[in-house]
Amino acid sequence: MKEFLAKEFYHNTVGDWFISLLIILGAVIVGKILYWFFGKVVKQLTSKTKTRLDDILVDMIEEPIVLAITIAGLWVGLHRLEFTDWWQIWMGKIYHILLAINITWFIARLVDAIIEEYVVPLTEKTESDLDDQILPIVKKGLRSVIWILGVIVALNNAGYDVGALIAGLGIGGLALAMAAKDSVSNIFGGIMVFTDKPFKVGDRIKIGGYDGVITEIGIRTSRLRTLEGRLVTIPNMQFTGNMVENVSLEPSRKVTNNIGLIYDTTPEQIQQALDLLKDISAKNNNVEDNYLVSFNAFGDFSLGILYIYYIKKESDILQTQTEINLEILKQFNEVGLEMAFPTQTIYTKN
Repeated sequence: MKEFLAKEFYHNTVGDWFISLLIILGAVIVGKILYWFFGKVVKQLTSKTKTRLDDILVDMIEEPIVLAITIAGLWVGLHRLEFTDWWQIWMGKIYHILLAINITWFIARLVDAIIEEYVVPLTEKTESDLDDQILPIVKKGLRSVIWILGVIVALNNAGYDVGALIAGLGIGGLALAMAAKDSVSNIFGGIMVFTDKPFKVGDRIKIGGYDGVITEIGIRTSRLRTLEGRLVTIPNMQFTGNMVENVSLEPSRKVTNNIGLIYDTTPEQIQQALDLLKDISAKNNNVEDNYLVSFNAFGDFSLGILYIYYIKKESDILQTQTEINLEILKQFNEVGLEMAFPTQTIYTKN
């Protein structure tokens, strides 16, 4: 047995390899014991405190600690062995990279947990949808920044030229920014929609030849259901570069009618027609008081009466127009007011 353990294998005896393996396995076992200790003992102690911060800290640190102990066991176990200089240098670089990545992993987990515990509940209580849309982007952005910095620190500790790497990232970032220009514009457009609030979900708007109801407002695009029932996806940058007409925000619906009476109508009948239109407007509960009636034109085929009225915001627009038009037709027919249609009279000389 002693002879077997004394045999050399890759510049080290079998006994040395065996001891190093035991050190690594021991580190893994210690890590598992610490993981159990944190789960069974430390978590019970922190659960009794009033604050949630210690619970989050313990929950996020237990797995990185297990990995850190394992990395330490690898370092101690392998460092005691004899290797070539080239291999020793590479082991040192790998050790520094693993250590930096483990710390980065812990920080990223901790930041995510704090956001979920403290920031997300705050955004859920607000009425605005802006924070709900922006928070996932901010969360991913923070995680990306943490990991990028962690990788840079790891490579720097391993002896690599980080300056050249950052320069390369700068050029790549510029190319990426140029390629993602439209996406960035759409995101800023979405932020403007949430902050300026030119419309909200459920509003009817008109933009770029489309007329419909907003069904969804996203951070990059919004969706509009047209009056024909079609779904249109609109990039948010369109809302900052074009005029948006919010139909739902109108205080009332203006209706303009041009009524033409035949030229045989007398002045007294014209006045009667004006009075009837005023009376019809006054008696309809869906019409506001600021209606306008005027004898305003001598047309080619008729005497023109301009009739403008405003339907209240909460009223049924089509039903109100139907009621008004039916009442006009009914009362004009009752008193003999005849509406005109295009006609021509030709006079000839004998």
